Amino acid sequence: MKTLKWENFSHDADIGIRGFGKTMEEAFATAVLALTAVVTDPHNVSPQIKLNLKCEEADAELLFFDWINTVIYEMDTKNLVFADARVHIKNSVLEGELWGEIVTPEKHDPATEIKGATMTELKVGKINGGWIAQCVVDV
Repeated sequence: MKTLKWENFSHDADIGIRGFGKTMEEAFATAVLALTAVVTDPHNVSPQIKLNLKCEEADAELLFFDWINTVIYEMDTKNLVFADARVHIKNSVLEGELWGEIVTPEKHDPATEIKGATMTELKVGKINGGWIAQCVVDV
């Protein structure tokens, strides 16, 4: 697993996710690790399955919102958690690659179920010479 920075933050009854990176793409990718951390420890997830995802949105914040909801959909419908992600954005089109595995209760001890991303505290922008991508997810 990459040693990129991500974090979760408290928000009423929900949970915030935040990804950081040298680029916007890296911040979007590390936010996937923050998303996984809502469910389980990302360090316990093996990159056994690869998925390719695509989103398109002209606004960076709406693109992040769509990206996170797309990842949540894959987590929910395929019972997956993710250990790594790569994101490429060109002309408002995001193409992402995710690596993860099927949730096993004994291994992952899932803490909660994520219902979806919200626009609460939605932010994509430059910070301290790098990028941040964040939002609150409904659990």
